[in-house]
Amino acid sequence: MSKFAQGEWFVLAPSLPEEESARAAFRAHAERLSSLSQPPEDGAIERVTSEAMRSLGGHSRSAPLRAALLILTDLAHQRWPIRVTAGGSVEVRRPEEELLDPLREKERIRNQELVKRDEQLREPSTRRFVSGLEASRLYKGRRVSIFSLMRDGRELAAGLRRVRSSDPESVVESLRQIVDPYLQFVDDGATCEHTGLALQDIWRYFRHTWSNQYTSTPGRTMAFLVRDRACDCHPIVGIGALGSPIVQIRERDAWIGWHPDAFLEFAAEEGSAALAAWLKQTVDASISECYIEDFIEEQLLSPGDFRAPSSDVITLLATYGERQRELHHRLVRSKEMKRSVRPSAESAEAHWRKQALSHLYRSKRALALADMLRVKIALTKFLPESPTAEDVRALLKDQEGRQAVKTVLRKAKADRVGIAMADITVCGAVAPYGPILGGKLVSMLAASPEVIAAYRQRYSDQQSEIASSMAGRPIVRPSHLVFLGTTSLYGVGSSQYNRIRMSAARLGGKADEQLAFLELGRSGSYGTSHFGSATVEALVALVQQSLTGQRVNSIFGEGVSPKLRKIRDGLDRLKLPTDALLMHGRHRIVYGVPLIRNLREYLLGMDTEPDYLFDLGDPKAGTRTVVSWWIERWLVSRLQNDDALRKVADHSLVRPIRHGARVVLPPEDPNQTSLFEDL
Repeated sequence: MSKFAQGEWFVLAPSLPEEESARAAFRAHAERLSSLSQPPEDGAIERVTSEAMRSLGGHSRSAPLRAALLILTDLAHQRWPIRVTAGGSVEVRRPEEELLDPLREKERIRNQELVKRDEQLREPSTRRFVSGLEASRLYKGRRVSIFSLMRDGRELAAGLRRVRSSDPESVVESLRQIVDPYLQFVDDGATCEHTGLALQDIWRYFRHTWSNQYTSTPGRTMAFLVRDRACDCHPIVGIGALGSPIVQIRERDAWIGWHPDAFLEFAAEEGSAALAAWLKQTVDASISECYIEDFIEEQLLSPGDFRAPSSDVITLLATYGERQRELHHRLVRSKEMKRSVRPSAESAEAHWRKQALSHLYRSKRALALADMLRVKIALTKFLPESPTAEDVRALLKDQEGRQAVKTVLRKAKADRVGIAMADITVCGAVAPYGPILGGKLVSMLAASPEVIAAYRQRYSDQQSEIASSMAGRPIVRPSHLVFLGTTSLYGVGSSQYNRIRMSAARLGGKADEQLAFLELGRSGSYGTSHFGSATVEALVALVQQSLTGQRVNSIFGEGVSPKLRKIRDGLDRLKLPTDALLMHGRHRIVYGVPLIRNLREYLLGMDTEPDYLFDLGDPKAGTRTVVSWWIERWLVSRLQNDDALRKVADHSLVRPIRHGARVVLPPEDPNQTSLFEDL
């Protein structure tokens, strides 16, 4: 955690070659940035940065200065105050949160996000993608484009106004004639039956209308469209996506009971023979899913070490694991280690054995075995063959025993976090459905039986990348999705997730239970979202020039958040205050959606089957139920809201098109030659 308090200035004094001239250039860049008006005029920061970069040339010794200048540029874009003191020191401080003015705080963060979003929309490839989808084409005898999938707001508003005069008893049915949403999943190669456009391209186009940058995420991902069959071409109501969850979120883990302190408290209260059995089973399962033939051949260990492990074999494994990790960082080539489809001629057994024998997985296997054997020693010391609750309490009172339980907890969490949990990474309405609270519909559909069933079907046969590489054989985990997490973009609340709850009874569950978005707490304002891609590239180049630098390869299984590690390593190399610069000053609200009753027990592996809050027998019926709930709970109330209907009607498809679902390309960088004069 940073030692610098909110609002406190701190010095940036990067370690630079040719220090006198380089520091002068760094100081001059800071002075120019600090002299800009607030907020800066469009393009002002880019012009100042371009001027600073022109003096660098291409010499490798300029890499540290280049990285340092780009860091200053990113901080200026994110509205960090910058100053140069009378003594020549460059100082910065985090922007203060507008906690007393939610609208100003949202605007501050939105402006920060728009900087990177617009940077992406200026890329030639992105501009070609956008213009390609907007171009008219002939499909099934009619002219179509991405505009065919946008609903004219004037027509929608007029239809909603007509329903005002409907019989109150039939208003919901009348509304279904105006808005009739359904789910469509974005599968590889699938196209829209109405336009011929690839569903992935449709999803990506509308994602570019968000205020933050579009990025792909590693691991599991499942995107979906919400479409409206009540209108020609079934326009897009909203888009959503589930992705592999962030591994460490303190607020979420504490709520689930996964955080070490919370779990130790639970274990002390619930100490029992069943808990002891779970500890032993988790350790034995971990060892059994670890490829060991090469370790035995190399005499790192013997079969007897599993029955009676010693501290010597643990030390030997740990030393070997660290050495293999060093070899991985020195010798690995990213392209060879990226997740890929195995060659058709190669068996699954051969593929995963080859993965297990790589330096990366030799390291992970050795370190994992060292951990589990260390735990086995502690458990053997405190837990007899038939342990009692008193034996468990004795284990938890001992420091070695508590550490052993924490290690088992980490293993149990690692086995479940990537397969039984997902983050809602994208979720929202597309214009003109926003003013009628279409975002709330998309949010609840993300947690609907149809999405849960589609996730299970998609991943039911998928071999786990890390588990299979550790075992040297195919490992398939159960694909039961039991918890969804997400965070607000802003730290002052999310109107989209606020008050979203419906009775589980409507979905075949119990009357006293609810399917709901729960506010779990506020996350720390720590991360990398304020650093741009050019800065990350410069920091990576800097670290890789260092003889002592470790390469961060963005390889699946190498570790969490490659971007964070790249930025941290680069900042450390520059001898900058790393923790202070990674504290971006944006708190976010953490939300969770539990989907089962036995959440903690299932996620820990204590229960083998999830107990869902709703019926999964007819997933599409579940979607229709969620849509009915949304119409009754939210859409009906908007009928009398003239301001909301005026906002709906603002989105017109009459040329010139003025529609909020259209991607608005920003002016190109004034310092670059335009390739798109006609856009």
